[in-house]
Amino acid sequence: MTRDAHFETCNTPPNRLGDEGRRSRFRAWRRLAILALDGLIASGALWLAMALRFDGSINPRFLPLIPQYTTILVIARIASSRLFRLHRWSFLLSGLQDAVRVAYAGLTGTGLFILGTYFFRLTSPPRSVVALEFFVSTAVMGVLRFSPRLAWVYHVDRARVRRDTVQRTLIIGAGSAGEMLLRDLRRSREHDHAVVGFLDDDSSKWGSIVGGKPILGPIHSLPDLVEKYRIAEVLIAIPQLQAQRIREILSLCSALKIRFKILPLSAIYLHKQATLSMLQELSPQDLLQRDEVDFARSPLAHASKGRRVLVSGAAGSIGGEISRQLLQSGVATLVMVDINENELYLSCRRLETRFPDTDLRIEIADIREKGRLSRLFETYRPEHVFHAAAHKHVPLMETAPCEAVKNNILGTRNLVELAGEYACERFVFISTDKAVRPTSVMGASKRVGEILVRHAEASAPGRFRAVRFGNVLDSNGSVVPLFREQIAAGGPVTVTHPEVRRYFMTISEAVGLVLTAAYGEFGALCVLDMGEQIRIVDLARHMITMSGLTPEDEIPIEFTGLRPGEKLYEELMAEEEEHLERADQRIHMLVSPPPGEQCVHMIDEVVAAAGAGDDVAVLRLLRSLIPSYCPASESGLPAHARCQALGHPTTASD
Repeated sequence: MTRDAHFETCNTPPNRLGDEGRRSRFRAWRRLAILALDGLIASGALWLAMALRFDGSINPRFLPLIPQYTTILVIARIASSRLFRLHRWSFLLSGLQDAVRVAYAGLTGTGLFILGTYFFRLTSPPRSVVALEFFVSTAVMGVLRFSPRLAWVYHVDRARVRRDTVQRTLIIGAGSAGEMLLRDLRRSREHDHAVVGFLDDDSSKWGSIVGGKPILGPIHSLPDLVEKYRIAEVLIAIPQLQAQRIREILSLCSALKIRFKILPLSAIYLHKQATLSMLQELSPQDLLQRDEVDFARSPLAHASKGRRVLVSGAAGSIGGEISRQLLQSGVATLVMVDINENELYLSCRRLETRFPDTDLRIEIADIREKGRLSRLFETYRPEHVFHAAAHKHVPLMETAPCEAVKNNILGTRNLVELAGEYACERFVFISTDKAVRPTSVMGASKRVGEILVRHAEASAPGRFRAVRFGNVLDSNGSVVPLFREQIAAGGPVTVTHPEVRRYFMTISEAVGLVLTAAYGEFGALCVLDMGEQIRIVDLARHMITMSGLTPEDEIPIEFTGLRPGEKLYEELMAEEEEHLERADQRIHMLVSPPPGEQCVHMIDEVVAAAGAGDDVAVLRLLRSLIPSYCPASESGLPAHARCQALGHPTTASD
């Protein structure tokens, strides 16, 4: 016994040692009992086979040999059971692979029996006896091993049906994932799902039986089947089901009070191990057809490994996720900067727990104060900078344009200038689709941030890059948490306009692509592929349906009108950005003329006006700086009408 093992034994409570010893003895006796039972089965099967072969009157030629046959057969059967580990049988968790083991053990035992009779030079028993014994022994061994599981499943099913909390359930997807999910549901008592059957769009499966449950028809028959069988919950067991199909299912069931759960995309990589524990509540992320982006596993991740990185806005959704993915990719030092001390502290605690061996620093700083930022750069000498700090709330910035300029323009200029002064290798600015043909101060200020980055790319030694993308699903302050709160409160769910549409991405995907753009060979302005725009009212309806409630009936939807600075549609490319190069499958590179010195001087004037608190001058200078900007304060008209009144071009997406 090793020293550690001796120490552990000495410090283990006596009752625990006693319990473990009793369990060990029980397991040993259990295995011996199973092997003995296999021997008895083989002995009985041999006598039965002899009796059947000779119609009840065994040939005197073989009668004296039966004890020797029995001895050899029992030894062969026990040896084959041990060889295939049938004595370690799990009576409640056995499956198809275990049935195959029983069959192999039966064939092996028969082979050993034949070899034994040959080795001891005994008269070979009739071939029919050997065959009958094989089938009888294998069948009885299989029945005895599988019958406890079948009895347990029957008992669990009957007990579940008698519960008051039982939920009649349909499974969408009759493939391997659906079959394994049903199997796990049937042998578990820790749920209230009474599965009625399957739905699958493969017509060749209709009418078939899977795991004792029928395949009732195609997915579009779901509403009729929900009514017919009084279904309370639907389990989606197709991990690769397209987001468009999920939205169609929710639309089909919008008038029905049912709940949904889904196997996550990760279940694909677990092959056939789909289980009840994998099921997740259907979420807004499932409504997007977006692939995961694992930057830490990409070839570009080595460019960040061992580097000193500073992230501004690290307490926010995007900045926090940038920090997480950078730590995962192996940066040497990460400096998290934000003005929100509480969220920054909590974010840092979470990351320290997950990455305990990383040099993680947090700094409270206002990006508008260049002196404070300069001291941070002097202390940490960051090699890479990710700038995610910003005022992003569109209506609030309409009421405080000077604050938007000071944070989104002055703060960006401070970081850009310091990145140039300290010879940072990379600088990445997080932009937004609202910067394209902006109708809000927030969008205009982010567009100016892009101009600053493009100017630095042309003049500073490092690589300066702006990455533009749309809304991030479920981020702080986004529409999804708001809808979730309104639904939990019983409604109403408020939507600004029935036709308002937005681009959406998940946080992890957006940040993964941002990092890919940051470390790849791209230009100064990159745009992420956002897919199709989604109507906000459809998102609201789907979230209500996912909650098991009925849109417009149990949870009303109210239209409040577009807020100041908002547009019906967003765009990803401005009119002067005509030359579009597809630099990557999901990243586009925009090419446009670099900003001139006059443009940079005008930015100084905007910042000065904001410092003086002159809202009127700020709006005037922003409009001069960005000709496509249509300030909301110019009139009470919608965005496209304001642009027309100001003589700016409009498109359908305005």
